[in-house]
Amino acid sequence: MAENLKFAVIGGGSWATAIAKMLCVNLDEIAWYMRNEDAIEHVKIHHHNPNYLSSVEFDIKKLILTSDINEAVAYADYIIFAIPSAFLNGELEKLTESLDGKVIFSAIKVIVPETSLIVGEHFIKIYNIPFENIGVITGPCHAEEVALERLSYLTIACGDANKAKIVAENLSGNYIKTKISDDIIGTEYAAMLKNIYAIAAGIAHGLGYGDNFQSVLMSNGIREMKKFIKKVHKMKRNINDSAYLGDLLVTGYSIFSRNRMFGNMIGKGYTVKSAMMEMSMVAEGYYAAKSAYKLNLDYGAQTPIIDAVYSILYEGKSAKAVFKKLTDKLD
Repeated sequence: MAENLKFAVIGGGSWATAIAKMLCVNLDEIAWYMRNEDAIEHVKIHHHNPNYLSSVEFDIKKLILTSDINEAVAYADYIIFAIPSAFLNGELEKLTESLDGKVIFSAIKVIVPETSLIVGEHFIKIYNIPFENIGVITGPCHAEEVALERLSYLTIACGDANKAKIVAENLSGNYIKTKISDDIIGTEYAAMLKNIYAIAAGIAHGLGYGDNFQSVLMSNGIREMKKFIKKVHKMKRNINDSAYLGDLLVTGYSIFSRNRMFGNMIGKGYTVKSAMMEMSMVAEGYYAAKSAYKLNLDYGAQTPIIDAVYSILYEGKSAKAVFKKLTDKLD
């Protein structure tokens, strides 16, 4: 049965390209939706994405490329969404094809701005997808390192362990190791929150704070994440697992981290608008900071780092002044 399952990737960015690369190692054929028709034509002729991870070469015979999201959804049993959260709602509004019976996995690490829900909850509440048909792909795994075939680890979370196992098997390879989890909500919130802490790490670096402070910031970040997630969804979980702590560390420290890069620019004095214009890729933590801050007004967790990032990005407060105050709240 598992051998005949069909997969579709929704998105044309770096993470979608990395996931398509992983799937093509294990499958004879996948559907790949990207809205940019010029990019599709380029892939067909040159066998690589012109805009993201252009070093990754594809066997074109394995790809059903389409700019029609309905074609990709109709084709697949398992649909992996890997598009920036800001564009998710707009893409889903194009859907005329039913999602009934489809298994939806999210590789989008943030909250949907229009509904303030994590992607899994968004599909459950807005599209009535059963909980056992929703999954998350997360873990410390930068798309750029997948392109370079450097050893990476993914956590596949789903309410149905068998479905998580199917996705894990189809993503794993020589340089991709996978494990499965049942903590869909916790891993998805962790994936969203770590982007905010990475922005904080970038701001600190831009302001001239050193490695000593960075380590204290990350240590406080994982504890803050634990408190927040516990308020949202209480269950037994080890916050030191790679899906939580590992993902936080790579996003906070890596040169490939767009959230850290965005924060670094803010710390160096860029305005939010100018930093966003200069970056060619979306820093998901920007949207996540607003969503997490607003959600926490109800949850009431102690989140000084989230509060600090929010006040800089959305209230126009001085990064230097906010971080000076933040240093007294960390330990």
